[in-house]
Amino acid sequence: MFALEIVWDPLKYLDLGFFKLHFYSVMWIVAFVLGFFITKRIYKNENQSEESLDSLFIYSVLGIMLGARLGHVIFYQPDLITEDFFSIFLPFKFKGGFEFTGFQGLASHGAAIAMIISMYLYNKKVLKKTVLWILDRVVVAVALGAMFVRFGNFINSEIIGKYTGTDFGVVFKQLGETAPRHPSQLYEGFAYLVVFFILFYTYWKTKKSEQQGFLFGLFLVLLWSVRFVVEYYKEPQSGEYLSDAIGNVLNNGQILSIPFILIGLYFMFIYKPKTKID
Repeated sequence: MFALEIVWDPLKYLDLGFFKLHFYSVMWIVAFVLGFFITKRIYKNENQSEESLDSLFIYSVLGIMLGARLGHVIFYQPDLITEDFFSIFLPFKFKGGFEFTGFQGLASHGAAIAMIISMYLYNKKVLKKTVLWILDRVVVAVALGAMFVRFGNFINSEIIGKYTGTDFGVVFKQLGETAPRHPSQLYEGFAYLVVFFILFYTYWKTKKSEQQGFLFGLFLVLLWSVRFVVEYYKEPQSGEYLSDAIGNVLNNGQILSIPFILIGLYFMFIYKPKTKID
């Protein structure tokens, strides 16, 4: 019988002597850089200025990173607020001794909420169109960026999957394990690549980009449906207090994904814009 068991024991960083370049951080950088060029192409197609694109990049980076960090703390590690508050915003650990850790613990649900807020602020201060006009376009790049973030999780051997109970899977050697697990990070990452292609095709090859809110809604439905399904293959994360509250029928990730899916369906099939797109 065919078996596929991979022992995963990668380097997590390059030691440059004066600095450790973590590959997880590189994945985030790749996500933002590729997102910038994808959005630049879309903005050019929409006859938007490069100055407005530069501002969009700044708002996106700050909003997504801050939201992802706060989302992790609120949804998964609230005890950090009282135990090591400054480590929430700084790439250092202070409890138990000072240590450079980089930014660890980022939640996609928090990033999604912060992206919407940052795009609202960006529109109000810079673009002055509608928030949905912006969201319909930036989600194309965000979907691709999400793939690289999950690849970074795989490199770090974090957000791991459940044991497969077969000869198929990945053995995370750095965790001291010998049995294969589902590579749930890769399941999710490659699924996000499919979401990106669907959004990219829908924007460039269909008229749906003219329906305000449709692409944003499609993004929410596809991306969070992927997240909901892949959660069945993941090990529960720490701080599953939402799951505990409903008898562990669903985990935190699934519970938090449901509102996003419902909002997406609303924008795809119910929402009617009150204002005309410029």
